[in-house]
Amino acid sequence: MCGIAGYFEQQGRKATTRDTLLAMLEAIEHRGPDDRGLLVTNTLAMGMQRLSIIDLAGGKQPIRNEDGTVAVVFNGEIYNYRDLQKELRTRGHRLSTSSDTEVIVHLYEEMGEECVQALRGMFSFAIWDFKRRRLFIARDRLGIKPLYYSYKDGRLIFGSEIKSILAHPEAEISLSLQALGHYISLKYVPAPETMFCGIHALPPGHTLTCDENEIRVRSYWNLSFVGDETNKGTEEDYAEQLQNLLRESVRLHLVSDVPFGAFLSGGVDSSTIVALMSQVMNVPVKTFSVGFQGGGAEAFSELPYARMVAERFATDHHEVYVTPTNLMDLAQKVVWHLDQPIADNACVANYMVSQLAAQHVKMVLTGEGGDELFAGYARYAGEKISSFFRYMPAPAKSLLMGVMHQLPGLRRLKIALTALCQTDDLTRLANWFPLFNRHEKPLLLKENVFQQLRDPFAEEVFRDELRNIDSKDWLSRMLYVDTKLWLPDDLLARGDKTSMATSLEARVPLLDHKLVEFAASLPSGMKVNGLVRKYLLKKVARKWLPNEIIDRKKEGFPMPFSLWFRTECRAFVHDLLSPETVRRRGLFQPDYVQRLLNEHDAKTADHGSLIWGLLSVELWHRAFLDSGRPKCSHHIAEPDLQQHLLRRQVPVSVD
Repeated sequence: MCGIAGYFEQQGRKATTRDTLLAMLEAIEHRGPDDRGLLVTNTLAMGMQRLSIIDLAGGKQPIRNEDGTVAVVFNGEIYNYRDLQKELRTRGHRLSTSSDTEVIVHLYEEMGEECVQALRGMFSFAIWDFKRRRLFIARDRLGIKPLYYSYKDGRLIFGSEIKSILAHPEAEISLSLQALGHYISLKYVPAPETMFCGIHALPPGHTLTCDENEIRVRSYWNLSFVGDETNKGTEEDYAEQLQNLLRESVRLHLVSDVPFGAFLSGGVDSSTIVALMSQVMNVPVKTFSVGFQGGGAEAFSELPYARMVAERFATDHHEVYVTPTNLMDLAQKVVWHLDQPIADNACVANYMVSQLAAQHVKMVLTGEGGDELFAGYARYAGEKISSFFRYMPAPAKSLLMGVMHQLPGLRRLKIALTALCQTDDLTRLANWFPLFNRHEKPLLLKENVFQQLRDPFAEEVFRDELRNIDSKDWLSRMLYVDTKLWLPDDLLARGDKTSMATSLEARVPLLDHKLVEFAASLPSGMKVNGLVRKYLLKKVARKWLPNEIIDRKKEGFPMPFSLWFRTECRAFVHDLLSPETVRRRGLFQPDYVQRLLNEHDAKTADHGSLIWGLLSVELWHRAFLDSGRPKCSHHIAEPDLQQHLLRRQVPVSVD
């Protein structure tokens, strides 16, 4: 596990100095404080910051093949590396280390660019082929590990985080309006876009090849749902297969030469992982959970459920609490680590529970991915009633939506009705989980900004993805776009950046690609049965978990930010989103932003998620566009925004 960075000059132009590479690596030193490795030639420079997890002594990078003609820098873990080592040795390869990194260079010798097909794990890596003078870059199938690049005028710059690319003196730092538009619709920026003009995310399951003449990006893996309509196994058969795959994946993900533990939320997914870990470990699992304190936030805590699971499996349990002060102190630092806004207010909580875990272990397993594999969100069941709305006359829909928009609050119901009232699948998909919906977005954005958007409601993002799915089943289509978009660009990006910010590796056993492919092949009734979501996973997990965990209502990750935005954090919010600040940015309508704040203060609406989304944009501007090129993480001072804002006299509305 580490962070990688580098650059390549085409057509034999001499690369910039070694100091440039060092600056790029320093910007992501938090990802790997244990070691640093460099490879510098006339036209190429690449390196890594290492967090030592496997083969602590022998896993130094870059690692080369026997004759030194192929070198790799690697971020991630290859879980089938021991089997690959045996296979490579039978083919005559000499391996000089016990690390998973080394198998990559030898697989490249054997298979070229198809080496990615043999890898089972989470990864992003860069290979330099000395003979062909070729740079080969790859990202894992599900996008667990990030990889970004910029290409201009024959220069390719790449890195595990955007801030490492920005540390290159030739990188441009400017806002992409189209990416901002997609973020305002989706809560995240979909790959290959980023919030920065000219900087791209390599999509999951893709490779990039660059030699002295060309650059080429290609897909090497896609998720197939073809079995969902033809698979005729019995429910018990499916349950047994799932149970075996879960056990195998957890066992593979426990390979480590350092202490490890697990994040535990008390939900089905993370609790299942802890249950399986406890079955194969001969010492108590170290578990880490997050709750909330201050201003009535205790009602949002899921800690009682986490404690129930911790007690059942006798784990070594640890907890941390997020307070309003934590939110104000850490918000900008967390946005800096994220590289670009993610309108997910769990980011601060993820960062703090990662801080807690990093005090005890260097690696954790998480339950991320279960909702996207097995249909855990309410919209998957809600889609079942879309046929009723499909036959509703258009005037009736318009009347219903008009009435709903006049009512205060009811945000979730409004989102569901907006989606269900759309006439086609594409528009409905784009409206099931928005930040600002089709009605709100034109009111928020300045007119000149909205008019510049090529894809104003992010529908093209979904259209592009749906071209590649091999099923017409409504549930499979929803799961496909969520696996391709929401999962890597929001949840996994959040998980990677907030854990690596604290030098902690987070592994996601539910996203082993063999398990993902099995879940996709299941009939839809094994995912949503009636209105029961995650049907098969719950059936299997019921063998290990209390009914209170299996049958509890899914709350997502409940956060008290909406409450705090009216109380302890009110001055913080009103300062960052003041009319003067909003007007100066020139992106949003100041009057509309102020209306959102006033309605939220008056409790006539809950705009907490919208406010956090807008705060994230403002904090991102301050972290990246206002401050010039980013510094390394240990030079980022804790923001003193809290003390500044508490001194401000902001008028308080009275109910």
